[in-house]
Amino acid sequence: MIRTLVTGATGTLGTALQPELTGAGHAVRAASRSPPAETTGSVEWITLDLVEGTGIESALDDVDVVIHAATAPRGDTRAVDVVGTKRLVEAAEDAGVRQFVYPSIVGIDDVPFSYYEHKRAAETAVEDSAVPATIVRATQFHSFVAELFGYVTTLPVWPLPTKMQVQPVAVREVAEMIVDHATPTASDRPDPVGGPEVHSVGELARAYRDARELRRPIFRVPLPGSTAAAFRAGRATCSGHAVGTVTWEEWLAEQYASETEDTERRDQPVA
Repeated sequence: MIRTLVTGATGTLGTALQPELTGAGHAVRAASRSPPAETTGSVEWITLDLVEGTGIESALDDVDVVIHAATAPRGDTRAVDVVGTKRLVEAAEDAGVRQFVYPSIVGIDDVPFSYYEHKRAAETAVEDSAVPATIVRATQFHSFVAELFGYVTTLPVWPLPTKMQVQPVAVREVAEMIVDHATPTASDRPDPVGGPEVHSVGELARAYRDARELRRPIFRVPLPGSTAAAFRAGRATCSGHAVGTVTWEEWLAEQYASETEDTERRDQPVA
């Protein structure tokens, strides 16, 4: 049985990884700064803080494979994604970990965005380590795209960079691909994992609006700068590796089915 540590285990990817790993026969240790108070199942939870550097040695004790899913896109990305990754991979080397799997993002070489630059620095730290490593890049998760649209949902008009190109993918499918590589043998840099279709932000927003039965006009905001230009040029997509199968529309239908059903019930005449 492969003993696997998952960092960032309460996050979107970390949560999706746990059932995939246990289903594949792994003994899973889930690490987070704030583990859940109550847990069920066979997953072992442990407290780990990469910024403070606490809990690292105990988290790595008797571990074969590390899947380092901890990240801080809205926090201190340098402290978590760069310094924290270096701490973890150095400790993994000392602990004799057999493989270090690092989930990353498509386009970080070509999009001049500070979070992406820190992810690339983390990749370098992983590659420079003596621990055999696999780096799996993926496009944006469906839930992440929906969360961004959620910020404008209450506005009377949705100001959006409609020309940017995005290739949303199901987090479960990314988790499946990562688990395939979570073995004692490293795969270096396998092909990236992209969603089934590349869309403009405008197309994604219209589908999101329709799925939630909202009536809001979408107003194009042409963002300046090299970061926005890179997204418009599709630098954060990988159309040649569209291995995901769940479309944006399918994900929306499943995600907001209960919301639509509630609306339909409210609209029913009272007998």
